[in-house]
Amino acid sequence: MMAPDSSDGTTSCACKGIRRCLTCEHVKGKEQLEVNKPKILHHFLYNPETKLAEDAEGTSFTFPGVFLWDNFISEEEEKQLMSNIDQDVWNESQSGRRKQDFGPKVNFKKRKVRFGGFSGLPALSQKLVLRMQGEPSLSDFQPVEQCNLDYHPQRGSAIDPHLDDSWLWGERLVTINMLSNTTLTMSLEEGLPGFGLAEEVHVAVRLPRRSLVVLHGEARHRWKHAIHREDVRERRVCSTYRELSSEFLPGGQQAELGAQLLNIALSFKGTLI
Repeated sequence: MMAPDSSDGTTSCACKGIRRCLTCEHVKGKEQLEVNKPKILHHFLYNPETKLAEDAEGTSFTFPGVFLWDNFISEEEEKQLMSNIDQDVWNESQSGRRKQDFGPKVNFKKRKVRFGGFSGLPALSQKLVLRMQGEPSLSDFQPVEQCNLDYHPQRGSAIDPHLDDSWLWGERLVTINMLSNTTLTMSLEEGLPGFGLAEEVHVAVRLPRRSLVVLHGEARHRWKHAIHREDVRERRVCSTYRELSSEFLPGGQQAELGAQLLNIALSFKGTLI
């Protein structure tokens, strides 16, 4: 089934709670939505060559846990991937996003996993995963889930600061950024008092079009990550791949279930769930 043309925006909204997009702001009116009080922020920019977070005043600190791979895919591969992705149905998600899921059904609150209709990652991802594994730091990366997210400025798309689950999902989050450049904002609410930064710290990680980014270590487990509305200037689609945590790997309490999930995922026969 062909997905609707994303360039037309959307008239529906899947936002809940404090989540918001341009559609619900238009319907509810901004005065009905939560207004955040201004707060002091320290802004830094990540330098992938030095692996330092730097500000305009010359202050810097080591920012571990980010790996960037420019031009991970070619222009032609991007066209092919997007052609295939847009042939599948996009489901409305929160904060003006749309999504496609290739993975098991998970209840994170109850910590339950079931196969559902999970049939594997999509076929076109097989060569991408093999390419990832050619990088030494990803040589043992075995994704068990792929989530495609569609951002568009007409919908006010964004994703709020968050930490990904670490009960089911493992050490590395791997994302391919397509169709436009954007900025991934890393945030630490408690600041870095050791560097004289007592208030919240933001580190902007610029993601070029067709690049791959890996979050691991402190960037995965300590710093929250977000895509702000103002950093979505054109349509942006990303594919995020997640691996299993140690609980679902050999030696873990749910290793048998993990092996079954991986066998399905790496068959690369997936259809949308």
